[in-house]
Amino acid sequence: MRRREFITLLGGVAAGWPLAARAQQPDRRRIGILSNKRSDDPEGQDELAAFIAVLDARGWRLGRNLQIDYRWGAGNGELYRSYAVELVKQAPDLLLASGGTVTGALQHATRGIPIVFVETSDPVDRGLVASMSRPGGNTTGFTQFDFAISGKWLELLKEIAPGVARAAVIRDPAQFSGVGELAVIQAVAPSHAVEISVVDARDIAGIETAIEQFARRPNGSLIVTSSGIAIKNRDRIITLATGHRLPAVYSNRFWAAGGGLISYGPDVLEQYRRAADYVDRIFKGEKPADLPVQAPTKYDLIINLKTAKALGIAVPQTLLARAVEVIE
Repeated sequence: MRRREFITLLGGVAAGWPLAARAQQPDRRRIGILSNKRSDDPEGQDELAAFIAVLDARGWRLGRNLQIDYRWGAGNGELYRSYAVELVKQAPDLLLASGGTVTGALQHATRGIPIVFVETSDPVDRGLVASMSRPGGNTTGFTQFDFAISGKWLELLKEIAPGVARAAVIRDPAQFSGVGELAVIQAVAPSHAVEISVVDARDIAGIETAIEQFARRPNGSLIVTSSGIAIKNRDRIITLATGHRLPAVYSNRFWAAGGGLISYGPDVLEQYRRAADYVDRIFKGEKPADLPVQAPTKYDLIINLKTAKALGIAVPQTLLARAVEVIE
């Protein structure tokens, strides 16, 4: 399902929801979705389209036996908490959470309604589930990646730009993943002879100032870890990286597609498709406590050649050969 088709479908269905609700269909299900992206984020629309397409294939049709309520938190922790309460008050049959902070907000609001999460790092250590194989409680889902992948980001930076001697790591200190990813990067940095600087991503003004100061010295680069604040401001971060001629690596494909140099991470759309399968199984009687939390099955390397040329970088053929996608 393409984004335009999804938006058209959603608009038509939304108009019909009140009438459908009055019909009181006995097999009707209601899902509340709390996203860590903006409502106008094209990537967020693509993710929901992938999720809805699988549900549709399983027989759950918007406007017929399925209703979906959306909330968009855009990296704002206060909005996550207030939207979580709003969604729970609507008594949905299931909640879909994007990101660990969102999942935590929903768990705080309910321990009874099933929750399926996506794009969430290390759910066991952060206390979202009891274990990967037997999550227990009302929550299960799909992890974003293991923190060890953070070391790969630095390795890729050195491979695509061997002259890099410094890396500014943009992370959200309030997020569990921001702490874990930074720790791995700092641990492997000495073996790559790279000096690490930490940029705490609390707002875009602070990020802009930190990048501008960091770029005053030569041989710098950026590592942008996963966070709602970074995603919300990704266009500006990409512009700053290119404008200051800083090679940069990111955690998801949409960064490279939007002009970032290189990304390495899981297929996020696939997580939403797999989450839809879990939703179908829960609607048919299975319990979140019995559905194992699943990790990504592969990671994709995406390279933006246009950005590489703008930065004066000749991408090694060995790296191009490993890329799942090369954007020109």
